[in-house]
Amino acid sequence: MNKSELIERLAERCGINVMQAEEIVNLIYRKMRDTLVNGGRIEIRGFGSFVVKEYNSYQGRNPKTGEKISVPPKKLPFFKVGKELKERIDKVEDPTAVAATS
Repeated sequence: MNKSELIERLAERCGINVMQAEEIVNLIYRKMRDTLVNGGRIEIRGFGSFVVKEYNSYQGRNPKTGEKISVPPKKLPFFKVGKELKERIDKVEDPTAVAATS
């Protein structure tokens, strides 16, 4: 599922127009992004959690030249799947069966 499919599905299920559904989805995305940028954590029960992991600088090498380079410290978003979702996916033997029941 991509963003446009999510917007269409939300509009159908809630009986709202696509523009309203798009605004809702964009609001959720913005709030999630802002929370992560500000060092917060997002937890959606039954789904998973998002955190920002910090990585220290290190000495790497350029794969083309073999030259040593200094890689600066960085922060990257990280998703950890929740127990309930993990178990639900693990139990499904035919992935198309899930799509039919959703």
